[in-house]
This record gives sequence, C-alpha cells and structure tokens, in this order.
Amino acid sequence: MDKKKLQIVWGTALVMAGLGVFYRIPQVMPRIAGIDAFSDATGIIKFCFYLLGFMLVFGGGKKLFDNIWK
Repeated sequence: MDKKKLQIVWGTALVMAGLGVFYRIPQVMPRIAGIDAFSDATGIIKFCFYLLGFMLVFGGGKKLFDNIWK
C-alpha cells in the first residue's frame, strides 16, 4: 500500500473516531456524573470530550483534504 492510500485510510479512521466520540458523549456523561469524584467537574469533562472529538474530526479531515484534493 502506498503512502497516499495509507494516509487516506488513517484520515478516515480519525474522522470516524471523532464522530464516535460525539455519539458516545451523551451516553457516557450521566455515568461519569454518577461518580462522586467527578460529579463537580462534569462541565470540564464534557468540554474535554468535545474538544477531543473536534480535534479528531479536524485532524482526519485535514489529512483527507491534503491527500485527496491537493
């Protein structure tokens, strides 16, 4: 497999992982809020999860853009 195809596969995997993070946040946050140690920090935890998802989608999208359309 050449480098360009590998980068396209990796970029697709990153985008899919980011979308998976966005999909799972509403399901996981109630369970995290139920843990006493994390109940006061649910806002920052949710922010970090959304930031992680955004970075994965953005990074994968950039990789796809650089290897498909450039």
